[in-house]
Amino acid sequence: MTKPSHKAGTAGTPSEVFGVFLKLGLTSFGGPVAHLGYFRDELVTRRGWLSDAAYADLVALCQFLPGPASSQVGFALGMMRAGWLGALAAFVAFTLPSALILLAFALGAATMSGPIGSGALHGLKVVAVAIVAQAVLGMARSLCPDRARATIAVIAVAMLAFLPMAVGMVGAILMGAVAGLMVGRGSGSPVGGHMPLPVTKTHAGIALAAFAGLLLGLPLLAGLSQGWAVADSFYRAGSLVFGGGHVVLPLLQAEVVTTGWVTPDQFLAGYGAAQAMPGPLFTFAAYLGAAHGPAPNGVLGATLALLALFLPGFLLLIGALPFWEGLRARPVAQSAMQGANAAVVGILGAALYSPVFISAIGNMGDLTLALTCFVALVAWKAAPWLVVMIAALGGIGLTLLS
Repeated sequence: MTKPSHKAGTAGTPSEVFGVFLKLGLTSFGGPVAHLGYFRDELVTRRGWLSDAAYADLVALCQFLPGPASSQVGFALGMMRAGWLGALAAFVAFTLPSALILLAFALGAATMSGPIGSGALHGLKVVAVAIVAQAVLGMARSLCPDRARATIAVIAVAMLAFLPMAVGMVGAILMGAVAGLMVGRGSGSPVGGHMPLPVTKTHAGIALAAFAGLLLGLPLLAGLSQGWAVADSFYRAGSLVFGGGHVVLPLLQAEVVTTGWVTPDQFLAGYGAAQAMPGPLFTFAAYLGAAHGPAPNGVLGATLALLALFLPGFLLLIGALPFWEGLRARPVAQSAMQGANAAVVGILGAALYSPVFISAIGNMGDLTLALTCFVALVAWKAAPWLVVMIAALGGIGLTLLS
């Protein structure tokens, strides 16, 4: 097993965070669930920035909050490693690659086409199966070590099977927390090691006040100019979406297609391109902001839409972090978090099937490529970026052979 290159909780630098998250932003294909797998492999397993339990605590918190869950996790990890500048570095580095590509696509740059291009894109969908499977396996080993927590994970899968996605995710984590209290009876062990978070309760109060003020104030400003209207629409979408990723699409469609800013064909073309990008799906906002008809559009529109969509999730995260850090140190809260963490494993397991597996695996060739990537990650300990390249080449090969 690869030894972590750093001790959990040790301080880093913004440049270090930027470099790590830039690599993740260039190679993290597959959507928000796959991103959590990439993060865990790079930052928990390889670098040892934090423990599996602490990572699962953070994932559970971000699943509770509206906004882009994987980007919120990355923002918090950057903050834990290198303070406020680290959080900013993590956000910019993880977001910039896909945002620039989608901006170029909106401005008319050539996109991948033909058997080579479509094959590579298909391979990038297949590798997400291996990434998520590795994350589910690793987290299940550490977070579901007994019958009670394994059962919680299975119940979480069942809830997601019969409830709408956003309701199911939040409900599953709540169920896990309650079940953890019942099973643990308040006997959970406090986590060791303080993770430095430069967020005070004063900072949290300011962030929550800013979140509410913008949510209530931007609609009043929307009539003044198209720029304010764009900010209001994208901020509202980012404020109301639970689960991140694909959940934001109907909200964005309601904001930009029904208003006539973007045609249905433009929306679908941008969505297809966003699916093939590494990094957060929320960078779809860069495409929409650049492509939409009324000014501001282009680079300015892309920047405005992107920041407005991400901002509410980050403000809510900052508002919650000080209380999360205090709660996670209490034995009773730890019992609840142990159950919630088991539910997170179930959520990842359910996502491994849908949408990751069913959207990527169409035949035995796809399954063979996914298993090859999985063995490369788990048995051979290959670097994720190398496995992504293998998957892209394998996807091209499968397309040429078909």
